[in-house]
Amino acid sequence: MKNIILLASLFVYFTACSPSSSESSESENTAETTVQGGVSFVNINDGDTLTSPFLLEMGVKGMIVEPKGEPKPGVGHHHLLINDNAIPEGIIIVADSTHIHYGGGQTSDSISLLPGNYKLTLQFADGMHVSYGEKWANSINVIVK
Repeated sequence: MKNIILLASLFVYFTACSPSSSESSESENTAETTVQGGVSFVNINDGDTLTSPFLLEMGVKGMIVEPKGEPKPGVGHHHLLINDNAIPEGIIIVADSTHIHYGGGQTSDSISLLPGNYKLTLQFADGMHVSYGEKWANSINVIVK
């Protein structure tokens, strides 16, 4: 008899403490619908003519900007790729003169480029500079005078 009462008590306890299937479905659906987002050039548009040096403001929607470090889901930082395409998902972005890392969590920078035509790609990556892929990249073409 004591075992039956104990089992019944445990059943009531776990049933009361666990979310209902409709509650967990709602939170899962909400999480899925809020994943939409991307990166953006906040103050520069495709086709703009710029004077060097120029201010670059970088935005992201659907991720959190943090300095480099231990990778965490939904967290990362910006990279500016000059005359390059989006880096495929899972590939480490190498730092060089045309792949600028903002591992400090920066969302703006002063950029100096020689006069000419440029393709600028903003790429978001995780704390270890591993690209989130094309979905988290945005490219524009600009002219620098």
